[in-house]
Amino acid sequence: MVLMGTLVNAACIIVGTLLGKIFHRIPEKIKETVMFGIGLAVIVLGLQMGFKSKEFLIVILSLVFGGVLGEWWDLDAKLNGVGDWLEGKIGGKTAGEQSISQGFVTATLIFLIGAMAIIGALDSGIRGDHDVLYTKAVIDGFTALVLATTLGIGVVFSAIPVLLYQGLIAIFANQINEVVPKELMDSFIMEMTSAGGIMIFAIGLNLIGLTKIRVANLLPGILITAVLVTILYFIPITI
Repeated sequence: MVLMGTLVNAACIIVGTLLGKIFHRIPEKIKETVMFGIGLAVIVLGLQMGFKSKEFLIVILSLVFGGVLGEWWDLDAKLNGVGDWLEGKIGGKTAGEQSISQGFVTATLIFLIGAMAIIGALDSGIRGDHDVLYTKAVIDGFTALVLATTLGIGVVFSAIPVLLYQGLIAIFANQINEVVPKELMDSFIMEMTSAGGIMIFAIGLNLIGLTKIRVANLLPGILITAVLVTILYFIPITI
C-alpha cells in the first residue's frame, strides 16, 4: 500500500500528542524547563542540517527570495489562521497552555521540513519500502509527545498536513522519479536539508523565547531551492 508509511507517520503523531496531553498537568516551572530543553535540541538539529549544503549561496538566495514570497503571501498569518479556526471549533486553550495555533504551526514546520519526509515518501511510492517513514514516524511520535506537554492539543492537527504532503509525494513518486534525474534529486535534497535546517534553527530560537521569527514565511525558500538547483543542473555555473 503506497500510503502505509504516511498513515503510520500521521497515526504516531496523533498517539504521541494524546500521550503528551496526559502529562500536561505538570508544574509550570517544569514545563518552562522542558520547553527550553526542546528548543535547544531543535536548535542543534537545525545546525546539523544547516551544514549539509555544498553550495551555501543557494541556501542564502533561497531564504532571501523565499522570505520575500512568504511575506507577500503572508503564509505565517494563514497558517495561524487555520490554528485559530481550529481553536474556535474545539474551544479555547486551558490555563497555562499555549494556543492551538502555536502548537499546530510549530509541530507542522518541524515535521514537514527535512529530507526524511521526501525521501521516505518517494521510497514508499516507488519501491513500496516504508522503512524511512516508519523511522520518521517513531521520531515524530516522541517529538509530538514532548511538544504536547507544553504546546498542547494543537500539535495533533499537524498530522493533517503531514498526511497531505507526504501522501501526495508518495502517490506521484513514480512520475517524479521518471522526470527528475537522480543526481538532480540528490542535489535538491542536500540543499533543501540545509535551508530547512536553518528554518528549524529559527523554530528553536522561537521556542526558547529569544526571537519571534515568522518561520512559515520562509517556507517558499524550499521552492526557490528547487528552482536554483535545477538551473545549476542544466546550466552549470560556478558559484
